[in-house]
Amino acid sequence: MSNLLYELAGIGKDFEGPTETIEVLKNIDLNVEAGESLAIIGSSGSGKTTLLHILGTLDTASRGSIDFAGMRFNDMPAEKRAKVRNREIGFIFQFHHLLPEFTTLENVALPAMMAGISQKEASDMAREALLLVGLEDRLTHRVTTLSGGERQRVAIARAVLLKPKVLLADEPTGNLDEKTGRQVGDMLTSLNEELGMTLIVVTHNMELAGTMKRRLELRSGELYAQN
Repeated sequence: MSNLLYELAGIGKDFEGPTETIEVLKNIDLNVEAGESLAIIGSSGSGKTTLLHILGTLDTASRGSIDFAGMRFNDMPAEKRAKVRNREIGFIFQFHHLLPEFTTLENVALPAMMAGISQKEASDMAREALLLVGLEDRLTHRVTTLSGGERQRVAIARAVLLKPKVLLADEPTGNLDEKTGRQVGDMLTSLNEELGMTLIVVTHNMELAGTMKRRLELRSGELYAQN
């Protein structure tokens, strides 16, 4: 039985500029095994975030095919892709995108409530997720009162709430100081190792990239292995 979570074949992505078509991704083939940790590095503008968005169905490729957990995104209706994105894919961004008017618990519970889970069960799940990231004493705090590192940990709790198959992290330490960034990086690798969640990180942080089991570099729209 295949242990592949992602299988990308010939993925390309074009953007239409005012005078020309810009080819951002070129013929990318990529297999990612379930439970793997993978860093994708590259200069600004190299297409790293675009590739991550395609992996998370936030964007679509211009060509090529992408299979996820035995399902082909290309053939999937938008409504089904949205359900897969909600339940099977966890997102962590450089800027946490928390809702300032809500408490920590309410922010973390949101994906479960969007999935149709009752408010009580969603809250119970959120408490468990916040315990996992060491924020059980911040349940009723407004997120505006939390430090930058705490806010990113809230975002991680929200991402793992529904126990997704994969965590996609876009510069998760990019807005943090070195010490806090290292703590967040350690937390992500622990979730990968202890919970078996596949982890794909886009980052400029070479220390964080070095903690991943595999590293790839995106250059001129193409992927290259990093030793």
